[in-house]
Amino acid sequence: MSQVWSAPVRFAECDMQGIVFNAHYLVWADEALTPWWVEQGIDWSAYRGHQYVVVASTLEWRSSARHGDTVTVDAALEKLGRTSLTVRFEIRVGERLCCTVRTTYVCLSDGASTAWPDDLRARLAA
Repeated sequence: MSQVWSAPVRFAECDMQGIVFNAHYLVWADEALTPWWVEQGIDWSAYRGHQYVVVASTLEWRSSARHGDTVTVDAALEKLGRTSLTVRFEIRVGERLCCTVRTTYVCLSDGASTAWPDDLRARLAA
């Protein structure tokens, strides 16, 4: 797993107690996804006609991020299926785990679920 995204916690992401509102953890996972694809060597512009969409996300909290903290998001492939994959995002402040987000994406072509392209699948499986 490698760090793929980092940012300071902004005031607008927090409640009145200075604790990050839960929906922002999903935003941070989404922010980390693009650099994760790049880290895998995958350029989505080469896959015209294919796209990926979220089908499910789960969140497990361990501690809170607060205004003034810097969060880092580490991403790793957790499961690779024929038409779907799950990425695990670990959101931390320093070494302290705040939240684990697991998001499952499905590959689409012409609006229908389809197998991941062979070369993309090979890169992810490596």
